[in-house]
Amino acid sequence: MRIAHFSDLHLYARGDTPAWRFLNKRFTGWVNLRARRGDIHRAGYVAAIAREIARLGVEHVVVTGDMTNLALEAEYELARDLLERELGLDPSQVTVVPGNHDVYTRGSLVSRRFEHYFAPWLRSDLPELAAEANGGRFPIVKLRGSAAIIALSSAVPRLPFVAAGELGSAQIAALGRILEHPEVARRTAVIAMHHPAVYRRSRLKMYLEGLRDAPALIAQLRPLTGGLLLHGHLHRRIQREVPTGAGRVNQVGATSASLHHDAADRMAGFNVYELGEAGVERVRAYVYSPEAGVFRPESVPKHV
Repeated sequence: MRIAHFSDLHLYARGDTPAWRFLNKRFTGWVNLRARRGDIHRAGYVAAIAREIARLGVEHVVVTGDMTNLALEAEYELARDLLERELGLDPSQVTVVPGNHDVYTRGSLVSRRFEHYFAPWLRSDLPELAAEANGGRFPIVKLRGSAAIIALSSAVPRLPFVAAGELGSAQIAALGRILEHPEVARRTAVIAMHHPAVYRRSRLKMYLEGLRDAPALIAQLRPLTGGLLLHGHLHRRIQREVPTGAGRVNQVGATSASLHHDAADRMAGFNVYELGEAGVERVRAYVYSPEAGVFRPESVPKHV
């Protein structure tokens, strides 16, 4: 089984949004967009990635959040259209999770905007085990072949210049029940969320950008040996081993799908994971070369 993974689309579209809706955290985000992000995040790269994934004919696709830039309705429509038109897969073949930019304001969380726009992609095979969390019902489980794909929401609205995530005790407890389910336990677990569980930065950086209840999540992973933790958020291709009670799982991050960058581990692209009977057999990145319009296969850098 092959699973493609991309993240952090950061699609921007204002549409007819009135100016007063920028009188909150969106104002600082909009200033950042105009000053810097607009030059380095390119929507055309995202479309090229979606078309390449469709061409490869993978069995499942995981998108780990930040579909939008400012959680505006026009951005949500743009992201949904890209999944439908460019990726062209049935929603049952695609797993999506929200990122912090998708719940940029409290209003976007309370209105359950992510859930509204991506409802067809958020159907779970084990809905009775989900909990109310972060403006939706999570975890979402998709049992596909040898994989149990488990989507978590770490996205919560924060003050300006804060991008930290949080799962919450209810969602973490629900994950524990899901991991014990026989249909999940006999498959390779592929857990997807926006923020990484392990983030090697200073304590201040962890507080401002990391997953604040990461220790509780890692404790809940104790029955796992093997499997994948997929994330975005860092705009880097990166993989680390995360210890569990039974062994280790491989945490792998995808860079931003729209990012133009000189560094190979940050330039736009996507990852592909090959799963077999014994679990994860291969992790490979596909890095976009916009000048040639092609994707170069590369390894994903490992970090301790």
